[in-house]
Amino acid sequence: MSARIILDNPPEFYTNLDTISGRIQLILNRAELVGAVIAKLEGEAITSFGPASQQVDKYGHYAESRRSSSGGIPIETHKILYKVQQAFPPNDPMTGTSPGSVMLNRGMHEFPFQFRLPFNNACSDSAAMASLGGLAGVGGFGSGLRVMDGSKQLFLRHVLKTLPPSLNGLSSAAEVRYYVKVTVQRPGLLKENWRSLVGFRFMPMEQPRKPPASSMMYARRPFVFSQRPNNPANAKKKKSKTTIAGDASQADLELDLANTQQPTIEISALLPHPAILTCNKPVPLRIVATKKTQFTEPVYLVAFELVLLGLTHIRCHDFKMTDPHRWVVCATSGLSIPVTTNPNAEVGTEFVLPDNLWKHIPLPNTVHPAFVTCNISRTYELEVRLGLSRDKPGTPESSSTGSTFTSIFRNSGIKEQDQLKIPADTIFLPLRFNNIDVYSGIAPPPQLLSEIQRRQSQMQRPPPHPTHPVGAVFASPAHNYGGMPGGWPGAGRGGPMFASPPLPPRRPNQGQAVDPRIAMAAASHDPLYPPQMGTPAAATFEEAPPSYEEALADAVAGPFENNSSRPAYSGTTDVNASNQATEANGKRAGSE
Repeated sequence: MSARIILDNPPEFYTNLDTISGRIQLILNRAELVGAVIAKLEGEAITSFGPASQQVDKYGHYAESRRSSSGGIPIETHKILYKVQQAFPPNDPMTGTSPGSVMLNRGMHEFPFQFRLPFNNACSDSAAMASLGGLAGVGGFGSGLRVMDGSKQLFLRHVLKTLPPSLNGLSSAAEVRYYVKVTVQRPGLLKENWRSLVGFRFMPMEQPRKPPASSMMYARRPFVFSQRPNNPANAKKKKSKTTIAGDASQADLELDLANTQQPTIEISALLPHPAILTCNKPVPLRIVATKKTQFTEPVYLVAFELVLLGLTHIRCHDFKMTDPHRWVVCATSGLSIPVTTNPNAEVGTEFVLPDNLWKHIPLPNTVHPAFVTCNISRTYELEVRLGLSRDKPGTPESSSTGSTFTSIFRNSGIKEQDQLKIPADTIFLPLRFNNIDVYSGIAPPPQLLSEIQRRQSQMQRPPPHPTHPVGAVFASPAHNYGGMPGGWPGAGRGGPMFASPPLPPRRPNQGQAVDPRIAMAAASHDPLYPPQMGTPAAATFEEAPPSYEEALADAVAGPFENNSSRPAYSGTTDVNASNQATEANGKRAGSE
C-alpha cells in the first residue's frame, strides 16, 4: 500500500489567492475498507529554544535558561493555516453527510482536491479554532477521523497578520513551513490511519504601496582629515620659492590658506521614504558628499561596502531571542573614485557619487520578505560603510601597511589581498538605516486594489441624515453614527468621526418632573452594561481599515492566474526537511 500527493503544475512558490490543486494517489495491494480520504492544507510557525549553551542573543551573550518548568525543551506551535477537505467519499447531495465506509478494490485510485490560499493567519480566529475539538467524526468527515485540537491554540498569544513566508535553515530556533497532507482513515480498533504529506514554498503578496513621494530619508555623518605630518622636502621647496620671488602675491596667500585647511566633507546616504527594498532588486541608494570647508586637496573613495542586516525576533512562551543574519550586497576596495570632482567648488557644493557600484547588484536570493506573525518576526537594517582617503591606492604617498584596517572590514565581503590596497590615510564612515522594509515584489492584482478603495470610500462616506418631523425633540441615543452612540453627523469638527457624544441624562432632584422620553431612553440600556461613551477620537481606533479578507471577493483572481510570470523566489527553505525541535521533543510535524 502507498499513498502520495501529486500537485498539478507546482510553481517555484505559491502566494496569496493562489489555487493549490492536485490529486491523491492511493495504491492498494488488496481490497481495503476506507472510511474517508481527507486532504489538509496546513501551515505552522514553530519556535523552540534548546540549551543555553547553543542559543546566543544579538549581542553575543548567552540567553537565560531555556528549560521549561517541567524540565523539557519549550516548544510553541501556531497553526497559521488549516483547511480540511474530504476528497473521498463525496457527501450525499440530499443529506450533506458522508455515506460511511467504502470498500476499495485492489489497484490504483486517484482523488482530486483543491484549496485556495487565504491572506491572513488562521490561529487568530478564536471561534474557528474552538470549533476544532479533535474529536472523531467531526463535520461529516467520516467516523474515526481525527482533526486538530483547536483548543490548544486558545492558550497562546496571536496576532492577525498576513501569512508569513516559508522560513527554515537560517535558525534552529524558528521555522515556518507549509504542506499538503493526506489522511486515509481506516475504520477498526487496531488499524492505523495512513498519512502522507508534501511541502511547498510560500511567499506572501506585498501590501499596497503608497504613491512614490519626493521625500527622502538619510543617514548623515561629517568627517575631517587630520593634518599631514611635516615633510622636510616640501618645507625646503616652499622656503626657496619665497626667497626667490620675495613677498608672495595675494593669490598665492589664498592658495596657501586653502592648502592649509584640512578637507572636511559630510557624507549622506539617501533612500526613498518610506524605505522599501524589494527581493531580487537593487537597493535604491544615493550617496551625496557636501563640501564643508574651502580646500583644494582631492578626496577619493577607496573602499565601499553595503550590508543588509536581518533580525529574526523569536518568542517561545516567556522566552525571547533575536537572531541576527548578515547579507553582503556589495563589497569592494582598491577604488580611486574622486569624491570632490571640482577642487575649486564653493563651500556647500554637493557631489553625487556614481552608483554603478551597487545599482546593478540585486539583493541576495536568500533574503526573505519582512513579516510579523504570532511568535516570529523579521526586521531589517541597512548599513553603508565607506573608506575615504586623500591618497590614491598604489601611489607612493599611500604605500604603507593596510593591516591596521583589516579589523574594520573583518567578516566582510572584502578579500584580504584587497584590504592591503587601502591607503593608510583612510577614514571609514559607517552609515546605518533602521526600520527597513523588504517586500516580496508580488504586487496585488488591480481588481483587489479597486475593491479595497471601494470599501474605504464606503467607510469614509458619511451616513444619511435621519428625517424627523418639524418640532420633534431628538433625545434618544438609539442611532449610532461614526461609532459614537447618539452622535449626530456633522455635529463635531467636520463629520461623524469627530461627533461629540451625547451627555448622560442627569439624575433629577426630588420633586422634579421627569421627561418621559428621557426616562424611556435611559431605561433602554441595562444599568449593568451602559453604552460606551468614549472620546471623539475613539471611533478612529475602533474602526480598523479594511483587511484583505474583508476586501476579498470570490470573483477576485490571483496575481498569476492570467499566466503572468512569477518573480524569482527569495529565501532559504527546504520544504520537506524534518523539524529538529519537534523531533527532539518526541513529536512529528503534522501529526494530527
